[in-house]
Amino acid sequence: MIETNLTSIAAMCGGTLLDAAQEQIAVRGVFTDSRQVEQGALFVPLAGDRFDGHSYVEQALAAGAAAAFWQADHPLPEARLPLVIVDDTLLALQRMATHYIKQLDVKVIAVTGSNGKTTTKDLITAVLSRSYRVHKTEGNFNNHIGLPLTVLRMPADTDVVVLEMGMSGRGEIELLTKLVHPDIAVITNIGEAHLLQLGSRTEIARAKLEIISGLKEEGVLICLGDEPLLEQVIGEPETTQPASMNVVTYGMGPLNDYRPDSIMQMEDGMTFSVITALGERSVYSIPILGQHNVLNAMAAIAIGRLLHVPEQMIGAALESVQISGMRIEKIDTEQGWTILNDAYNASPTAMKAAIDVLASVRGGKRIAILGDMLELGEQEVQLHREVGAYITSHKTDVLLTYGKLGNEIAEGAKSHLPEGAVRSFQNKDELRNYMLELVEPHATVLVKASRGMKMEEIIKQWIQIKH
Repeated sequence: MIETNLTSIAAMCGGTLLDAAQEQIAVRGVFTDSRQVEQGALFVPLAGDRFDGHSYVEQALAAGAAAAFWQADHPLPEARLPLVIVDDTLLALQRMATHYIKQLDVKVIAVTGSNGKTTTKDLITAVLSRSYRVHKTEGNFNNHIGLPLTVLRMPADTDVVVLEMGMSGRGEIELLTKLVHPDIAVITNIGEAHLLQLGSRTEIARAKLEIISGLKEEGVLICLGDEPLLEQVIGEPETTQPASMNVVTYGMGPLNDYRPDSIMQMEDGMTFSVITALGERSVYSIPILGQHNVLNAMAAIAIGRLLHVPEQMIGAALESVQISGMRIEKIDTEQGWTILNDAYNASPTAMKAAIDVLASVRGGKRIAILGDMLELGEQEVQLHREVGAYITSHKTDVLLTYGKLGNEIAEGAKSHLPEGAVRSFQNKDELRNYMLELVEPHATVLVKASRGMKMEEIIKQWIQIKH
């Protein structure tokens, strides 16, 4: 993590020291949550609509913080504290991250996409960690606050940093990418998430492709070649991009630089071969389910090869990768049935991919528990019904839904599933109790919905057993 003194910090963020006599105070690390004070670190008090971190500066310093930012439009405290005065604490945090990453000899990889960006980030990190010292985004630190904190927590000897970039509207990814100027940018796909804010998949593609506006000259864009919107938006004159950019594609289509072949779903993961544009073929395995995760793995394979990770190491890394929780997380219960916990988030594309995973399960009853997909805008009812219509008796035996929009999934599925195989609930306890009447040894239960639905509450007792 960043280790410096107050003089250097003031220079990095464009601030001034409240007391010049404190210029040599040592600082190690940065934090923004006064409830989790980091000893010897810089506290950055952020101001929001319902809170103001300046109220906690003295408390943070008393608890062990070395110094703090202080926004110039706030009255100074009476005590003579080790403060760096800045125009805006958030902008100062972002400027400091930009300066820090420029100081280091580190290759920057940025990852975005409607679905799969966290899994792809984890896969890339696993592959590159076989040959490099790698730092990555943890948790949901993928926004205008989390990304600079991730950068500033990066050890100075890091070789590669893998940064996840999230967004809900236009301009957000442009801000993030211009803070760090990636060498490699990855776009996993263009889905329906954020239709509420952006209105169309074309606008979502434009928002995601903002990632190349900060890409370095001669940088590489790695993206899903099966998505025509990406090629369309790259070709639009309004799209900001480096004068020289290399594009590497992966996907199912024959014209991609990397395409999978012979995909097989095993009990605990996927085995597949990858064919390159040069006709080379290699076989890989990943311990996660779903064809969509095969595509995510191909982005990691492409980056591994681009950065000269030995082929044997790429395969070994993918085979043993650890993925962030609640993303097709397979949990075998003590009662002999299996949970596929995919409750982290959902969109129509991701929901259908999870249903396909359930469809491939052999042996035992298949139960899908699906909830509302949020932020889909005016098309939300139609999109939920389309997901329901996608579910047939070949893909699941029982469909249970939760929530107002989950009921629309049930309505869409009723004509495709036998009578009595579909039930909708508005109460999680009732849903759980009904599921327990149905579940039996060797059954598989898929749980998926948008994060705001907190669907893991339905299965939390089994998650606690296994974790």
